Amino acid sequence: MKKAILIVIDGLTPGLLENALGDPRAPSLSFLAANGRYRRAVSTFPSLTPVCLSSIATGAYPNVHHIPHLVWYDRGERRLVEYGSSFGAVLAAGARKSLTDAVFNMNELHLAKDAVTVYEALEDAGYETAAVNMTCYRGRTAHMATIPGFVRPAYGPQRFFYYSLYESSRTGAPLAVRNRAAGSVDAYASAVGRWLVTRDGFDFLVYYLPDLDYASHVQGPLGVEEALLRVDGAIAALIAAAGGEEQFLERYAVVVCSDHGQTRVERSVRLQEPFADVDDVLVTASNRAGMVYRLAGCVLGARELAQKLDGFPGAEAVLFLEDGEAVARRDGAELHFVPDGQGWSASGDASVLDHPNALARVWGALQNPNAGEVLVSPPVGDEYLDLAGGHHAGGGSHGSLAAGDSEVPLLTVGLAGEVDSITDLAPLVLRHFGVEPPAYVKPLAHAA
Repeated sequence: MKKAILIVIDGLTPGLLENALGDPRAPSLSFLAANGRYRRAVSTFPSLTPVCLSSIATGAYPNVHHIPHLVWYDRGERRLVEYGSSFGAVLAAGARKSLTDAVFNMNELHLAKDAVTVYEALEDAGYETAAVNMTCYRGRTAHMATIPGFVRPAYGPQRFFYYSLYESSRTGAPLAVRNRAAGSVDAYASAVGRWLVTRDGFDFLVYYLPDLDYASHVQGPLGVEEALLRVDGAIAALIAAAGGEEQFLERYAVVVCSDHGQTRVERSVRLQEPFADVDDVLVTASNRAGMVYRLAGCVLGARELAQKLDGFPGAEAVLFLEDGEAVARRDGAELHFVPDGQGWSASGDASVLDHPNALARVWGALQNPNAGEVLVSPPVGDEYLDLAGGHHAGGGSHGSLAAGDSEVPLLTVGLAGEVDSITDLAPLVLRHFGVEPPAYVKPLAHAA
């Protein structure tokens, strides 16, 4: 049985990868594609990095792993959680608390205890796992920070490298966060990955490369050629460390994927506006997804809150639960649906949700106990202002149900099994190692 590497390229769109294959400037991606199988798969909803990476790590939709958004309201603690929509949003929410939430609480408290990460499942079966920069990292091993006086341990896989803050071994890698615009995080990952492969130091590695997404937010999804070439170089570092292309594939099965897509942003929208006259309502929004929470004194139900968005140009699909069913509203039309065995029982206008794998993704989002009562997906071109009024107009963003935000490239080399969703990745890896996936993997899988 070969060891395995999962390469997650944040924000990589299918079109960007497809155009790069065969380009001599992207030899590593082209080599893997020539030796593997390629298809397009689908992300989660919201198609935002914390939600998506949690789905990749656990093989579950948000109804299982409970991570709802980049910014959300913790009903138990009665406070906002902000993982990092923007630097300004982190400051607005409280930098210390946001750092604690993003680095520690997401994995230790917010990620559901019943969700099983691929690291936990494999290590319980006797395999050695590793992760480089993966933000959903929960494992069994306590690691101490590299910064003196930073005393809180992080519980991750046995081999754990997290943005220079946590390192299970000294590798000589450069500081990760010195220059994001120049690709410093991916350069750090490249150095660590080379160190790990040289030592054959894992059975399974998650190799997370986030700098392309950073570039795409600034320049738009069509303006990231330089970042993509750096990604190819980071993959080339793994191949070279194994002794070359032939030796690399003799040793490792490989998955290359993204967590979500990206689309161009033309306009910024304040989702709070339709609720200005409603008491005890909290709107959390950033990038291309929003949520509306009913607080204790709110007299309006979910349907009435959803109706507040009728005619609002910044809302394309408005989603809520009613009488045990999911309801989607769009342009005055409605679709009601609920899981029914292996499929769906639905009534109304099916065109309301004409997005990729929409029923499963919406159901999984609405059933998340940390989600708002109403979820909102904007039209293409719109992005919601974050806590600090930040946006990416003129650049790119993601989060919505739209195909451009939701479709991801999926390349597998040496692994058997079909992948239609990023929730299929953890089960694919577990079965490769002969480990039975958690029982929750079966419901909603491949539902249309």
